[in-house]
Amino acid sequence: MKIDLTDTNSSKINKAILQGRRAVGTPAVGMVLTLVVVTDEENAYDSVRAANEASREHPSRTLVVIKRHARSPRARNEPRLDAEVRVGTDAGAGETVLLRLHGEVARRADSVVLPLLLPDAPVVVWWPVDAPDVPSRDPLGALAQRRITDAYAVEDPIGALATRAAAYAPGDTDLAWTRLTPWRSLLAAALDQARTTVTSAAVESEAENPSAELLARWFEQRLDVPVERVVTDGPVVTAVRMGTPDGEIRIDRPEGPVAHLAIPGQPSRVMALKVRTTAELIAEELRRLDPDEAYESALRHTP
Repeated sequence: MKIDLTDTNSSKINKAILQGRRAVGTPAVGMVLTLVVVTDEENAYDSVRAANEASREHPSRTLVVIKRHARSPRARNEPRLDAEVRVGTDAGAGETVLLRLHGEVARRADSVVLPLLLPDAPVVVWWPVDAPDVPSRDPLGALAQRRITDAYAVEDPIGALATRAAAYAPGDTDLAWTRLTPWRSLLAAALDQARTTVTSAAVESEAENPSAELLARWFEQRLDVPVERVVTDGPVVTAVRMGTPDGEIRIDRPEGPVAHLAIPGQPSRVMALKVRTTAELIAEELRRLDPDEAYESALRHTP
């Protein structure tokens, strides 16, 4: 069910949510958090789709903040809030509100969002693109226990990591780090099996890949060894090599959903290591709201 509201306010939006909930018989008691998605019109569709898919694991109220920029100078100064309320099958396993902010309202998005937050529930803010330099000090970011950015979506990903490191606050995270979870799990399992000392390492990936850079920093910080960055054709991280006195431990994933794991003295194995969707990444991040200390250590490590 969809309810469109033009030139509205937060009070009318809340009433529309209740109206839609009653119409489809959807209770609010099962919702575990509020997810605030701050995006532009170009990326709104993909962001809403990912949030809806993630809500099937984490039923939530999703507030999509879209700041509109009028073409004429006069229209830019006219404050207006338009909303689209979605409940039932149109909103995944929760409820979704698209908020289109015009004029002065766009500069005070927090005043619109605050009355729409679920009471006594955690708040997560996600910027699919164009995240603020200091997420924790952003008016919307200040409302959240967890703030999600994506260095992969900016023009200078490695530079974005430096900005994130300088501005880090507990609760910050980045999808460039989330993409590494299967890699880190597989690498940790390989080292447990090999039971040897790592003397060197190399990370192979496409150029300017923030996930590869974070993985290299994580290696340097945890293993205290030099890590070589090797540029390949991609996509994303394609291989990791670890030198040991017994030989080289290697994980290769040039493309596709599987990787080949080679450990000295053991037969080569094929392991599942697919490139995950944005919805899967968001769902993982919503499983934890505590500070990610491993991400902080890797982010702030100086190569």
